[in-house]
Amino acid sequence: MTDAQETAADNPLRTTGGAPPDDVEAAPIPLLEPRDGVPPVIADEASLAEVIAAFAAGSGPVAVDAERASGYRYGQRAYLVQLRREGAGTALIDPVACPDLSVLGEALSGVEWVLHAATQDLPCLREIGMLPTYLFDTELAGRLAGYPRVGLGAMVESVLGFVLEKGHSAVDWSTRPLPEPWLRYAALDVELLVDLRDALEKELDRQGKLDWARQEFEAIASAPPAEPRKDPWRRTSGMHKVRRRRQMAAVRELWQTRDRIARRRDVSPGKVLGDAAIVEAALALPPNVHALASLNGFGHRMGRRQLEQWQAAVDRAKALPEAELPQPGQPVAGPPPPRAWADRDPAAAARLSAARAAVSALAEQLSMPQENLISPDIVRRLCWEPPQPADAASIAAALTGYGARPWQVEQVTPVLVDALSGHS
Repeated sequence: MTDAQETAADNPLRTTGGAPPDDVEAAPIPLLEPRDGVPPVIADEASLAEVIAAFAAGSGPVAVDAERASGYRYGQRAYLVQLRREGAGTALIDPVACPDLSVLGEALSGVEWVLHAATQDLPCLREIGMLPTYLFDTELAGRLAGYPRVGLGAMVESVLGFVLEKGHSAVDWSTRPLPEPWLRYAALDVELLVDLRDALEKELDRQGKLDWARQEFEAIASAPPAEPRKDPWRRTSGMHKVRRRRQMAAVRELWQTRDRIARRRDVSPGKVLGDAAIVEAALALPPNVHALASLNGFGHRMGRRQLEQWQAAVDRAKALPEAELPQPGQPVAGPPPPRAWADRDPAAAARLSAARAAVSALAEQLSMPQENLISPDIVRRLCWEPPQPADAASIAAALTGYGARPWQVEQVTPVLVDALSGHS
């Protein structure tokens, strides 16, 4: 038993289903320092080799976390990797100085990795050669176990009775050298992850959900990298205001210009030009730089050269032939937006309403969010084109075909059969 587990065993804040027992009066314990102190940042090959050897020789699961510089830098690369394992202690690795961590990844192959909100960190870990064979996601475990607040700080406090300092979560982790308080925060993020994993495993087992969680973890670990998003400019905030195809072309040109500049400068695109300014310029389609400068987001602090590059993007959109203008909507695979169902297919709308109500009731009964019980997209697809006949076997087969895990198929098939049979 670790020091943290021993302390937690004496502290009655361990909860069931995410709600503290009524008789708990003890205050949570602030966790201010890592138990072994703040380790030095690993930034050279020799030190990295020592860490790899130590972690390969360690025992049990390995806690893994990564810090990015979202909002400061272009992309989602890792700027600090934190690990902790029994027998190896805590390591803080600088992936800028050590960009290839594939040897470390190989050393930990076959070891269970414990991450919090794994899908957020796995892409940047993959970029530096680290990918788990097996994992345990403490955030997802918390969702399945019914905890209402599943952030790391909230989980550590409600499950283990410790308070983590979370003041540095949104700092610029590309800063070098990293300040000592930031490193302390980073080390504390992996300090109790394995303890949290152990407690959540027991709770999931108590609720009969441990196998469900394992199926979810396996799905995350085995998932291929996400495909690049098609037409990412369409996700510009405020895009719903843009109706005309010429204006859409202006959004596209401005977005692509901004993206090239942000990539070249390695800064967050929002620091180059805000989404609101892109939409404003697209709606106005200004005739010249002077008119552009009068728009929100293109104020007096923007130099003439910058204004000219944005105006050039607008001009390119204005010069496009009609045939090259973007279409109003992307071709969507699958059913239309649910708001259109009542007009296009009232029977499908009735099926969706019944299915949503059934899934919601079951999720409440199982004490978990609906989206973790079954993907809303799967429910929509099933209701738009239900199998015929809509019996248990055909619905289970359809759910499996859409990517539902076996435990999900087992749980939701009966309620979906009832929902669809009454609205076929």
